[in-house]
Amino acid sequence: MNETHYDKLKAIIAVYLPQDVKVDDIQKDSHLMQELNINSSHLIDVVLDVEDAFDITIEDEELERMDTVAGALKIIEQKTQA
Repeated sequence: MNETHYDKLKAIIAVYLPQDVKVDDIQKDSHLMQELNINSSHLIDVVLDVEDAFDITIEDEELERMDTVAGALKIIEQKTQA
């Protein structure tokens, strides 16, 4: 797993964390909505920011696999290697 991608993704997610969740709570196995309390509208913002930051396009059918930090990283790594 690419640590640079992980750090970049954490920075993107951190912007959308509610006040009761700290950046240190972001772990590779964290569920974005259930554990990090990111609401559905912010989840779309996370996806858009990921697309911009990594210069990739995330298809609709890939969105459900982006429910965890690890799932998002897997998609990012697949798309950036292509």
